[in-house]
Amino acid sequence: MKYSANSVWENKDEYDVAVVGAGHAGCEAALATARLGFKTVMFTVSVDSIALMPCNPNIGGSSKGHLVRELDALGGEMGKVIDRTFIQSKMLNSSKGPAVHSLRAQADKANYSRTMRQVLQKQENLDIRQMEVTELLTEDGKITGVQTYSGAIYRCRAVVLCTGTYLKARCIYGEISTHTGPNGLQSANYLTDSLKALGIRMYRFKTGTPARIDKNSIDFTKMEEQKGDERVVPFSFTTDPESVQIDQASCWLTYTNERTHEIIRSNLNRSPLFSGAIEGTGPRYCPSIEDKVVKFPDKNRHQVFIEPEGNETTEMYVGGMSSSLPEDVQYEMYRSVPGLEHAKIIRNAYAIEYDCIDARQLKSTLEFKAIEGLFSGGQFNGSSGYEEAAAQGLIAGINAARKLQGKEGIVIDRSQGYIGVLIDDLVTKESHEPYRMMTSRAEYRLLLRQDNADIRLSAIGHEVGLIDDERYARLLKKEELIAKEIERVNHVNLGTSEAVQKLLEAYGSTPLTSGTTLAELIRRPELSYEKLAPVDNARPELPYDVKEQVDINIKYDGYIKRQMRQVEQFKKLENKRIPENIDYDSIQSLRLEAKQKLNQIRPASIGQASRISGVSPADISVLLVYLGSK
Repeated sequence: MKYSANSVWENKDEYDVAVVGAGHAGCEAALATARLGFKTVMFTVSVDSIALMPCNPNIGGSSKGHLVRELDALGGEMGKVIDRTFIQSKMLNSSKGPAVHSLRAQADKANYSRTMRQVLQKQENLDIRQMEVTELLTEDGKITGVQTYSGAIYRCRAVVLCTGTYLKARCIYGEISTHTGPNGLQSANYLTDSLKALGIRMYRFKTGTPARIDKNSIDFTKMEEQKGDERVVPFSFTTDPESVQIDQASCWLTYTNERTHEIIRSNLNRSPLFSGAIEGTGPRYCPSIEDKVVKFPDKNRHQVFIEPEGNETTEMYVGGMSSSLPEDVQYEMYRSVPGLEHAKIIRNAYAIEYDCIDARQLKSTLEFKAIEGLFSGGQFNGSSGYEEAAAQGLIAGINAARKLQGKEGIVIDRSQGYIGVLIDDLVTKESHEPYRMMTSRAEYRLLLRQDNADIRLSAIGHEVGLIDDERYARLLKKEELIAKEIERVNHVNLGTSEAVQKLLEAYGSTPLTSGTTLAELIRRPELSYEKLAPVDNARPELPYDVKEQVDINIKYDGYIKRQMRQVEQFKKLENKRIPENIDYDSIQSLRLEAKQKLNQIRPASIGQASRISGVSPADISVLLVYLGSK
């Protein structure tokens, strides 16, 4: 039953856009619309929850680091704020190829939230309002405004929903169940009913978080210290690399054991996850410790990362041991882990379930197909993770602004960025669990590296209006330097001189029997552009990021060209547009399942249609013949 305020009144402040929610998606959406010149109001159930990090104290990680750098290349804020507030940084997978290198930073949670709030407060065209939105207002299938719990009506031309995990949220551990949002904050209990009244299909999802343990009660001598990188790479392409070379905090690694697992198995009957008390579907790729013990019975230990939550707190995050077991079992379980024998819990672990949407109701621009001017981003779309949320929030905000500008929405396709893969998967593929980004989801990951996000996406950010002329000019100069140096290196000939042979021997590389180019030597796995500097006498002075691109583009030249040919084929299908008013039921040779799925998702292109579960290659052939005859 929809909520009805006792008194309704019209707020006279004029707004173009309302953003509902102030988490990572809401912050990016609100900043985008305000920076593009639209008067924006951002609603939050608590101003203390702005840019809150209610779970892990990290930004980035495998594939997630790619999202943050892409977001930065488009003009987003997350990369800049984490560069100012991190306490440790690591480039993950550095022993592997550059396609899977991913930045991951430990955040000072309180400082991150405070710094992002300061950015929002200083932003022109942006107002922050602590109030729960209870209803969306529409006329003739178009958004006209929102109504709050107090009865206030805020008229606007576009709304971006970024409600995160707050809609009808319920936190659970053992037999304890409280109707609150993350960290005990107020949940948003009424907007779901308004959404359902508008015909929006909802899911019930679940996620969880581990306990926070007092640092003073941990014996770190029984754990392995995990230090940050000696040389820190910033997330933002605008951050001076020298400014992030700081003294870093340490993380620590320990492991569960058979005793831990026995405690968990003996108490599964008390776990709401297994008793049926939790209705929501949890994330496959971020399971609770109960799930791990049940699903992987052959493993006698699981990694546990002890991570600081900030410089001004003793709270330590117990990564890898999220749980919804009762409090007494949590104490017994955590204290069975080496180094945690005397652990004191500051905050209990808990599971949280919440309402979210079936994202197949959205266009690739993140606008609802059925309601014009209503956009959506973040965990509300059925995803998980701060980075996935921020990326969607930015795109939703950009496209809400472009809608008001009378321009076509921005769609990043799967060959342009991880953001494109993320959004395409959400709006095209059926998912009954929180979606997590992974490098394996990207078909063209050799092209979509974190190191070249600025080269791939800054032109879009500039065209949109979030990347200024000065920053874009610097990028064009960088591209020019890269192209010139690649050209030079391809034409530098090296003979069998003593200096060359000694250098090759030093790196265990086969000696030369005849002359070759510098580029050919760079392609050897054991060599690199940097290692060959002593025998490259005419080498110009170049910035690190230029040298990095030269090395990667030469070393992986053959693989990159092959992937670019694959992208050409992909683009052909993406460029075959499907008319919005197409009548799938009238196409006789389409199978019934294909007609149902195509009618439900209404794909924009043949490429998108081909990725829908239940649409076969034969159905695509039928569609191509049909479109060719029109």
